[in-house]
Amino acid sequence: MNNIRKLTDSLFWVGINDRRIALFENVYPVPTGMSYNSYVLLDEKTALFDTVDASFTHDFLENVTAALKGRTLDYLIVNHMEPDHCASIADVIAVYPEAKIVCTAKAVGMMKQFFDFDVDSRAILVKEGDTISLGSHELTFVMAPMVHWPEVMVTYEKTEKILFSADAFGSFGAVDGNIFADEIDDKVAWLSEARRYYTNIVGKFGMSVQGLLKKAAGLEIRMICPLHSVIWREDLPWLIDKYLKWSSYTPEEKSVTIAYGSVYGHTEKAADILAGKLADRGIRHISVFDVSKTHPSYIIADAFRTSAIVFASITYNGGIFCNMDTLLHQLAAHGLTNRTAALIQNGTWAATTSKQMGEILGTMKNIHVLESDVTIKSALKDNQEAELDALADAIAASLQ
Repeated sequence: MNNIRKLTDSLFWVGINDRRIALFENVYPVPTGMSYNSYVLLDEKTALFDTVDASFTHDFLENVTAALKGRTLDYLIVNHMEPDHCASIADVIAVYPEAKIVCTAKAVGMMKQFFDFDVDSRAILVKEGDTISLGSHELTFVMAPMVHWPEVMVTYEKTEKILFSADAFGSFGAVDGNIFADEIDDKVAWLSEARRYYTNIVGKFGMSVQGLLKKAAGLEIRMICPLHSVIWREDLPWLIDKYLKWSSYTPEEKSVTIAYGSVYGHTEKAADILAGKLADRGIRHISVFDVSKTHPSYIIADAFRTSAIVFASITYNGGIFCNMDTLLHQLAAHGLTNRTAALIQNGTWAATTSKQMGEILGTMKNIHVLESDVTIKSALKDNQEAELDALADAIAASLQ
């Protein structure tokens, strides 16, 4: 039995929900799974937008066949060539050999790398502003290189004003029945996973996302159909505002992320005491993370949310605690900028991590490291409370 969803009179969701997956891209924990979205648009001619992961090809083709209602497929629109969206292309072509593949020139090159069928005879190459008419629906192709691969485009349907946005505006998580964002009551929970998805998957490419957002601003959009998670037909300005902030590395809140690496609890206690002092100074929505317990993707997402980050690390094998070192390098790799950083180091005989953490932060753009760092020798002492107060004051002042 098929599992398709009617979105409009002409548009159908034919995607797949994957709740068996544990790590997206074999990196990111996805406790609520993933959706791989694909869409069929019916008119005088028919179009399929992207495909799904290879693990679900059989069910996917069943959905496509049901949505087409006995008709053939005229166009396969390939917005993105990452395998969670392109893996079933050859299978679609095997079932619908007359279908034309609409994509960018770079996508053709990638397709030849992934598959062995004759791509050239089927490909229609499009560039910025090119259009294809399906009848009463007209598709316009908008180039979106490095959002987040170089071949990416998005597709705008002019009649119903639908943006097929590739990986933009997606999120971690399977779709639990309610396929539209306005059907979800807990928008805060959705936002948390959407932020984690954006910052970890697309976050490095903020300038490219900004370029796409400028193009999108010139379109009248009533619905956004991403390749992951729910579909948007309401609150579009709210969603786009989040992307404007994330892609420009603008903090969502004047708040603080605290990440600590601790073995025997002394550095953890310092992080906890500092969090309390920051709260006493009126700072809200503070987050505290144990870098050994929390996957870096969650901390990276929170660092994009807040305007200041505290790194508290023990000295380990003469260097930064291993999991803190991973976090710092991951933050650098994801291009985080425009933040204030504060440092706490702990060492029983040779505390060295403030200098080493500062060196990594120094490779990142517009990261201001406060001078009021704190050094712990094994365990905090009562006479160091003034140092923590000074650090809390400096962090609070940076948020003004």
